[in-house]
Amino acid sequence: MILNPWLVAGLLLVSICTIVLLSSRYKWNTFFVLLMVAMLVGLFAGFSGEDVIGHIKAGFGHTLEKIGLLIILGTTLGIILDKTHATLSLANYILQKTGEQNAGLAMTLIGFVIGLPIFCDSGFIVLSGLLFSISKQVQKSHILLTICLAGALYAVHCLVPPHPGITAAAGQMGVDLGTTMLLGTLLAIPSTVGTYFWAKYANTHFSYNDPIVTDSTNFVPSKTILPHPLNAFLPIIVPIILIALKSLLLLNPVVLSPQILHWTNFLGEPVVALCVGIVFSMSLFPKIEKVVLNKILEESIEKAGPILAIIAIGGAFGEVIKMLDLGKVFGQGVAELGMGLFIPFVLTVIFKTAQGSSTVAIISATSICLPLLPSLGLTSDWDKQLALLAMGAGSMMISHANDAYFWVVSRFGKLETSLALRTYSVMSCWMSLITFAGVYILYCFFR
Repeated sequence: MILNPWLVAGLLLVSICTIVLLSSRYKWNTFFVLLMVAMLVGLFAGFSGEDVIGHIKAGFGHTLEKIGLLIILGTTLGIILDKTHATLSLANYILQKTGEQNAGLAMTLIGFVIGLPIFCDSGFIVLSGLLFSISKQVQKSHILLTICLAGALYAVHCLVPPHPGITAAAGQMGVDLGTTMLLGTLLAIPSTVGTYFWAKYANTHFSYNDPIVTDSTNFVPSKTILPHPLNAFLPIIVPIILIALKSLLLLNPVVLSPQILHWTNFLGEPVVALCVGIVFSMSLFPKIEKVVLNKILEESIEKAGPILAIIAIGGAFGEVIKMLDLGKVFGQGVAELGMGLFIPFVLTVIFKTAQGSSTVAIISATSICLPLLPSLGLTSDWDKQLALLAMGAGSMMISHANDAYFWVVSRFGKLETSLALRTYSVMSCWMSLITFAGVYILYCFFR
């Protein structure tokens, strides 16, 4: 069923405005707001109640399937690192090297480097404990550090293989993956720099309740013996190395023996890698006591539960949006405008803004744009490469209520929904525009 474009556009606009208004202004529970809006969008689009509920269940389940265990294990690792004061040890070490005045820059660089091999949601979850430890040391820096980390991870996730969306799209386009990695990394730098300056602005221009100040559990006695920074760093860096090795080695798997390939796949799976990190974190306890360990594990489950619910219902909302079949509704009409690189960019923006997933957005836009490239004047391999990166730029805009990463940043970063929309979501727009400007400069001067 192909819907009327005006109906679809209206549903998208009203649904987004309703989510923002009810959850931010009127402080309704975000989970039930998303559930209600998802059902109403499907019903007003003309789908049967059974289809709508089926898609909501599927989206909820698929989201939990993809990142449910990741969130629970990441939360567990973060709480262990916090309870053993490992993150405090790392925070002290980083601030000694960079100085408190450069804490935001340090967090940006950490996010950019670590984000190259691992997914943005994985990276943010793993590093959230470090983020809060540095926030404890540098007062009134919470928005600065949260937005710096979120933006740096997001930039490379949308632009640099081996992240799934850009990698799959590069395969569809038939472009050289190595060139995509190089250009994607270079184009991610300006948007990451923009992230840093926007974070500095947001930190001073938006009022908020600092979760570090209001959380009395953050007190650490002055005589506490902190673990060595290297021991504190291992539970974080080992999972990242394992995930990175899997991503990089699988780019050319024929050079590996079947046995090595098997273990690379197994240990590099994010769930397994985080389990390995948790095992390494056990060494941070002076003495492992069953009662203490069980209490920490129970706290991890309790803390992860609300986060899982919000992220999963966001995935359910995105699944309902997919029912509208945006590619058939808007694809041909937008393509006929004949605007060169703007078409791949705008199409991906529409997909991303409407359904939330950067990966789905760029893959969907690629399937529409690929047969249209000759009519858009994009015929050479270089043109295809730039079209791909234009879609990568489009997949950044705008990260909001239907994006699982938005809720990871909001909940793990302890930003209220309204504050996350005004800071992180607005930043994703700037990142998209800055990146597309870089792509267009390459198009103008290096054709």
